[in-house]
Amino acid sequence: MILQALVRNYQRLIERRAEGIAPYGYSPEKISYEIVLAADGAVLAVNDIRDTTGKKPQPRVLQVPQPPKRASNIAPCFLWDKTSYVLGVSATSKRTDKEHEAFKELHENALASEKDEGLKALLAFLQRWSPEQFQAPLFSADMLDTNLVFRLGDEHRHLHEREAAQALRARLLGSGEEGAGAAAEAICLVSGESAVIARLHQAIRGVNGAQSSGASLVSFNLDAFTSYCKSQGDNAPVSEQAAFAYTSVLNYLLRRSADNRQRLQVGDTTVVFWAEAAGSEADAQAAENFLASLFVPPDDDSEAERLRVVLDGLGKGRPLAELDPGLAPGTRMYVLGLAPNASRLSVRYWQVDTLEVFAKRLAQHAQDLRIEPLPWRVEPTAYSVVRATVPNREGAKPKVDDAFDNLVGETMRAILSGGLYPRSLLANTVMRIRSDGNLSGMRAAICKGVLARERRLGIRTSDEEIPVSLNKQSTQPGYLLGRLFAVLEYAQRSALGGQVNATIRDRYYGAASATPAAIFPVLLRNTQNHLGKLRKERPGQAVTLEKEIREIVEGLPDRFPRSLKIEDQGRFAIGYYHQSQAHFTKRDAAGDAAEHTAIETEGAI
Repeated sequence: MILQALVRNYQRLIERRAEGIAPYGYSPEKISYEIVLAADGAVLAVNDIRDTTGKKPQPRVLQVPQPPKRASNIAPCFLWDKTSYVLGVSATSKRTDKEHEAFKELHENALASEKDEGLKALLAFLQRWSPEQFQAPLFSADMLDTNLVFRLGDEHRHLHEREAAQALRARLLGSGEEGAGAAAEAICLVSGESAVIARLHQAIRGVNGAQSSGASLVSFNLDAFTSYCKSQGDNAPVSEQAAFAYTSVLNYLLRRSADNRQRLQVGDTTVVFWAEAAGSEADAQAAENFLASLFVPPDDDSEAERLRVVLDGLGKGRPLAELDPGLAPGTRMYVLGLAPNASRLSVRYWQVDTLEVFAKRLAQHAQDLRIEPLPWRVEPTAYSVVRATVPNREGAKPKVDDAFDNLVGETMRAILSGGLYPRSLLANTVMRIRSDGNLSGMRAAICKGVLARERRLGIRTSDEEIPVSLNKQSTQPGYLLGRLFAVLEYAQRSALGGQVNATIRDRYYGAASATPAAIFPVLLRNTQNHLGKLRKERPGQAVTLEKEIREIVEGLPDRFPRSLKIEDQGRFAIGYYHQSQAHFTKRDAAGDAAEHTAIETEGAI
């Protein structure tokens, strides 16, 4: 299913001639120099074709015949390669003589009967070349270990772009004579047709944490992985063309460039996604851009507001086509998560559905995490959710890379599939709050989101719904205790003002949320001292706080619970956030009112 979808996407990109996607048998590679040949094989010039627009020259990316898969073996490329193969010189390789001999042998066999002037010139060059000829002024040490291509005389195209070279390349691929070779014909698992089977599949590059030379999605290199004594690619028969197509399009999707919005990194998982529209190509591109915005919200305020309106509308049950007429709701979307696994890649998740279904799931994710007052400007993404479970380090912002890899993967899977969030997401969040004392809005939202989704999907740990905003009618003990803790902290701050070095949250939050019976009686006795001071200085505020404490305590059981389960510790965090934010809102409103009165009085004077 994955390979079939990738092959279809490759065909779609080929049809629209997407830049960077190569036709069968070719791949984009970094090329630094070109050797200009005369018809008799003599070297006329060596040109540096690197891009010099930046601070440092960078190789140009050219579509060249696809390189064979190399590990420790010697395998030359067709019509191009690095200097150790083409010229027999290198600054690092210790087997340049063997590599150059392999390059020469490949082309002598392939070009022996060719009549094309350019191919004959290359053959003549190889027959007259010796590594001792690598000397100034034509050649320089900067060329060592870079990739080279060939050009004939004053032509503007390279040898591998000539019609005769492309026809020869196609014949070599069809016969299996080039590179590592091919297996016998069999039924291809992708196309369902009989075809020459690829023995080795090309490496996939661009997955974070994988080998820099690339890793394999399909490979068999040990007897334990094989069946019925089959060798390598015969165990999962994929044709040469299908193997080329899926590896090419994956490398295209994984390219690291500023314009690529179809690739994102979530923890150790590299995610790529694409669309398959029944209508026009514009529908597919619009769907890809929209899903990219859902995964990584735009920085532009107007675009972020537009996205918020769409998500809010989807959360209220409105159809996607009504919210954004430019989108085709039935567009098929594919999301693939890849993680490194030594020299291979593992599929962390694979999700397929329509654009509207994915949009509704992401909207539901935003609804589940919604908490008031809103602690964010744009809707929470998988990045922000997972980052909130990372320990806060003094002087440094939390990074997603510091989160547990399995937690990142399972959270993303839950968002994409609409299933349960991992319970470890709640446990890690509660643990972080208790350890570093930072009960941010995002952490409270995570607690609310996990519990709200569990309740919606049939897992009920309480008869009460999880409130979005402050719920003074709640009788849930965990939520009430969180509210009570926030009121006691507010009383302490009000009585001591700037003289307090550490609040009760700094000292007792972890114990209060886990073992209330051991902490709250002590806190309530200490609060009487704070209230006594407030009665002398601000009696009205003291009366208000006493009333709040009494109302909350009356809703609690006769005895404080000896301990709270993890889900009730999550409710504790939600209750604390709601109540503490309500106090801040009142204080800000009181400050604004006082400022407004002072301005009016000054104006009257």
